[in-house]
Amino acid sequence: MWTKENIPDLTGKTALVTGGNTGIGYETVKALYEKGAKVTLAARDEMKALEAIRNIQETTKGTGILETGILNLSNLAEIKASTDKFKAKHEQLDILINNAGVMIPPASKTDDGFELQFGVNFLGHFALTGHLFSPLKNSSHARVVTLSSGAATFASNIDFENLRLEKPYNEWQSYAVSKLADILFAYELDRKLKATDMNILSVAAHPEVTKTDLQRHIPMARLEGMFSEFEEVMEPWQGALPSLFAATDVSVKGGEFFGPDGKKEYAGYPSLSRHSTPTMNDKELSEKLWTYAEEVTHLDFHF
Repeated sequence: MWTKENIPDLTGKTALVTGGNTGIGYETVKALYEKGAKVTLAARDEMKALEAIRNIQETTKGTGILETGILNLSNLAEIKASTDKFKAKHEQLDILINNAGVMIPPASKTDDGFELQFGVNFLGHFALTGHLFSPLKNSSHARVVTLSSGAATFASNIDFENLRLEKPYNEWQSYAVSKLADILFAYELDRKLKATDMNILSVAAHPEVTKTDLQRHIPMARLEGMFSEFEEVMEPWQGALPSLFAATDVSVKGGEFFGPDGKKEYAGYPSLSRHSTPTMNDKELSEKLWTYAEEVTHLDFHF
């Protein structure tokens, strides 16, 4: 049973966690800080980020360093500005955890006009990773961890003609598509890294059934009914373990996907995920998605 106590000493490592002020992201930041890493807690709201850092420092005997990074994943220009500030302070980045996300919000768009879930969960993290690629390359053993979900298995394709709410909105289907995009991104990034022999690992993780603010758009009565159907619902500290395992364990290999080890991966402790569909492993689709993302973000990773 792997827990955060198994994380190796991270003294001298630099990490950035998106959505680090709450839920799984908060627990991820906390665990990395406890093990000595210099962690940038990236969040949209500066006051919430500062409050999260105060709470961690007051309740945790960590040996690391905590910094805030203001990050709006729904605005591509602001993502670049945020990464420029990070790169001005840090020459290298050892651990990037693409954790932040939104789930089934009302129909809405990012500042750049993309459906919010696709724009934040996938496209914002694609842009973030691209803008931070140079400090990642400067690390001797960097890792990029992208959070997906079991919901990815419910998406059978990506409709490139419906990424800006061109068609009637289905919040659950749009969420599934965004999480499919995340896993395709993690796998395609891994393939490109291996093809160029770079010393960076791209891996994926999912927390499955964990109580967090991510479910804030689900009515409470319905949420309680959903949770009652599961044998176990995890707290954020446990939901963060697959991400932490992917980010730190020495056994991890590029292109792997981690989740809880319990029945249907609803709960448990970190293990290789059994979630897999033909669409999730569709190389042609992942290449098409990568090309699309490069075009709309005006980014080139410079492998």
